[in-house]
Amino acid sequence: MSSIWPQNHLKEFSNSPVTADANDKFTFGPFLLEPASRLLLRDGQSVPLTPKSFDALVLLVSNAGRLVSKDDLLKHLWPDTFVDESNLTQTIFMLRKALGDVGGDKHYIVTAQGKGYRFEARVKAERPMSESVRSDAVASRRPVPWFVAVTVCLVAAALIVAVYQWRRSKTRAATPTRILLAVLPFQNLTGDPAQEYFSDGLTEEMIAQLGRADTQHLGVIGWTSVMRYKEHPETLNRVGSELGVQYVLEGGVRRAGDKVRITTELIQTKDQTPVWSREFDREVKDLLDLQADITQQIADEVELTIADKKLAARAPQPALSSSAYEAYDLCLRGRYFWNKRNPDGFRQAATYFQQAIDKDPEYPRGYTGLADTYAMMAGYSFVPASVVMPKAREAALKALQIDDSLAEAHTSLAMIEQNYDWDGPAAEKEFRRAIQLDPNYATAHHWYSEFLALQGRFDEALAESERARQLDPLSLIIAADNAAIFYFSRQYDRAIERFRAVLEMDPTVLRAHLIVSAYAQKKDFAEALADLDVWRKAADTPGRLAWYAYVQGRAGDTVEAEHAFHELEQTSRASQLDPAQFINVAYAGLGDNEVWLSWLEKVCREHTNIPTGFKVDPIYDPIRNDPRFQKMLAQVHFTQ
Repeated sequence: MSSIWPQNHLKEFSNSPVTADANDKFTFGPFLLEPASRLLLRDGQSVPLTPKSFDALVLLVSNAGRLVSKDDLLKHLWPDTFVDESNLTQTIFMLRKALGDVGGDKHYIVTAQGKGYRFEARVKAERPMSESVRSDAVASRRPVPWFVAVTVCLVAAALIVAVYQWRRSKTRAATPTRILLAVLPFQNLTGDPAQEYFSDGLTEEMIAQLGRADTQHLGVIGWTSVMRYKEHPETLNRVGSELGVQYVLEGGVRRAGDKVRITTELIQTKDQTPVWSREFDREVKDLLDLQADITQQIADEVELTIADKKLAARAPQPALSSSAYEAYDLCLRGRYFWNKRNPDGFRQAATYFQQAIDKDPEYPRGYTGLADTYAMMAGYSFVPASVVMPKAREAALKALQIDDSLAEAHTSLAMIEQNYDWDGPAAEKEFRRAIQLDPNYATAHHWYSEFLALQGRFDEALAESERARQLDPLSLIIAADNAAIFYFSRQYDRAIERFRAVLEMDPTVLRAHLIVSAYAQKKDFAEALADLDVWRKAADTPGRLAWYAYVQGRAGDTVEAEHAFHELEQTSRASQLDPAQFINVAYAGLGDNEVWLSWLEKVCREHTNIPTGFKVDPIYDPIRNDPRFQKMLAQVHFTQ
């Protein structure tokens, strides 16, 4: 027998959540959940889930429409064991990802902040008939004519054949023609923490080289997602499930003087079967040749899994000169600090990239690294754009002069043309060129999606954001910027849900705190202030003060808003940060549109990146029809 579980059946249950019977089956949307066989199917295809995620799904579905508290989930998933709440957050995140809730269109699990989770989808529960019901059913049967029975059998047989053929065709269609590989962080086996940059840099270089090996048949997961496993190692089964990859490459690095030993192992994730393992002993000056060897061997092994598809062979790398190797080594150091994404890291990265250029002026990756560093400084370090953006452009153009095929350099140039030149057509041309050169470069898809969103091309932006997510599935900044697309398109509830998922993973992701503005646009000021308090506890920054002034101003508390504004001014002066971004947000909430418009005219003259948001950001709605704002909007070629 079956029943439809209501969405408002809270009163039907006791305070404790119910658990599924052994033989229960549940359907919701395209999914079939069978707890007894621990199976989740989507359109007939198995969906991989970790054991904890599966157990969480069963409990939530069994209580569909009802809030299940965090305490009940923790007790159910980890009985008699104390675990940190972050374990539950990670479990729910991975469950949402498997269901398509992260970056998708369907919504199954809703978070009640600080309380728990609720399964929202309409659920149909199917239970086997009891023995008494089955006996009554047998007793009530009547003989049927033989020709009816034959007809039913023939129809049933035809249906079985049709379903079988359909399932076979679906299985063939689902066979992947493009496999996914993850390069896990190479281990630093030297025992010297100072060599950490070398193993990290080798990981990033291997990702980049494999990503360009054969973009049609081989996809390589991005740096951000794999580096999470450096600090939090996981089983290969979980890595395969979380990243959706068929293979992983593991490795370790030992370095002594001019000698380096690299051990590598290619593993199939579905059964943790080693495909091959190798050891390479070389001189450090031959490191690029060594990377080419490893890349080619992986490609040779991977091609065996794709019928009639041979991965492209790599051209041999020329041997490095002494100065070229030193430049390469300095670039590894630069990337190590660049990936820290903080002001000190960018300063050290710029120093190393400049040293690499000094060692070998014809080594293009030194210029690419310097361009990336200066381009990111304006946003992360709040250095005036007029100081760093010209330097970023010079470095990017020099890299392209040496090697026009570098997707990273085209992407950096696109960001400069977007945020500093406000030249939309030129920026889009560079983004498209970068993606054409390296379709596996997640950053190009990610930044291009942001560009499209700022243009108001939201459907295209979401498509690019999804491509970035597939290549870098655990990147929180990609997830946060995906939420921002919904925010810019005035879909505030969907934006809040996605921002909340990121903040539950890491409350220090500043981009995700744009949730404050999403709440403010809905006039839900209490929730906005609650998030600001979480922000203050996680990582207090001048940005929090700016949004606090904005929310209080929008809520009508001008005294509190002005107090926060003055505190923001003092903090900005003390930290020697460029206050443009912060002051803009604070002015947006103070209600003095004349002063705000004068400020915006000033930032337009200074060519900051603030005007790139004029077209879509809701904070400008109060002045959107003002002639002065319309004049500024018309001057920004980016928004045309």
